[in-house]
Amino acid sequence: MAEASWEVAINSKWCKKCGLCVAFCPKKVLGEEMGAPKVLNESLCIGCLLCEMHCPDFAIAVKRRDSK
Repeated sequence: MAEASWEVAINSKWCKKCGLCVAFCPKKVLGEEMGAPKVLNESLCIGCLLCEMHCPDFAIAVKRRDSK
């Protein structure tokens, strides 16, 4: 399996579990587990940043991985 070119991180201390990041992810990288967002399949991330832009709590960060 190819390494993801994007890294998705959720800060659970800041997250209010509104679900906006999950709703706006076009590739279903994010899902919910026990009402909280969770990264399900990071390798599908296309780096569109929609989850990051729609998070009202700045609790999600998407960054490009350095190629090795």
